[in-house]
Amino acid sequence: MPVQKPVSKVFHRFLFNFFLHNVREFTSMKLYGSLTSPYVRHCRIALLEEEVEVEFCKADSVLSAVMSPMQKVPYMECEVEGNKFVLSDSLAILKFIREQKGRGFLANVKSVNDFCATTTIMDACINVFYLEKDGLTPRQSAYLERQNQRIQTGLQYLEKQGFSENIARDDVLLRLACFLDWALFRNRVSLSDFPSLRGLLERANNYPIFEQTKPKE
Repeated sequence: MPVQKPVSKVFHRFLFNFFLHNVREFTSMKLYGSLTSPYVRHCRIALLEEEVEVEFCKADSVLSAVMSPMQKVPYMECEVEGNKFVLSDSLAILKFIREQKGRGFLANVKSVNDFCATTTIMDACINVFYLEKDGLTPRQSAYLERQNQRIQTGLQYLEKQGFSENIARDDVLLRLACFLDWALFRNRVSLSDFPSLRGLLERANNYPIFEQTKPKE
């Protein structure tokens, strides 16, 4: 029986470099969304923070209705080591981005709750915004009036929460800051009665990556 010769260090290095080359070559991501969406913005910020290369493709409601099973933005097409898949919610996209870099995501129940609370308020605010564009106002709809009430009670809840000074890679604070900036951009809320939330947004606006991704028409 022939004796196997040990593999040289040079060959090991060749295999290692070949593996890295092929992972890079066959790993790709496309993020679909609009530059005004706070959900998309949060994902864009996470990608920039983690220095992940991604192709950004502008998508409106017509395109997302065809390409995303949830018919909304953002959604992301991924190919990792030959495996193709689609992520159709910003929460899943954020978790994927952070964990690909070995980081945690929403590490405790409080973080999950406040992330979800912000998302609930954001959903309500966007619902009211788009239905008003269609001519339906809270005065005409008990459902929309409840959405407005939810926005106010939600902001009151978040105002009472303690916020850390550092917003970088804090997905609860980034989520909230993205929402607040969008809500002011669309004239949906006033922060005059919410000094803590104003302070958070001021700190966020001093964060270069947050400033770089401001919503634009």
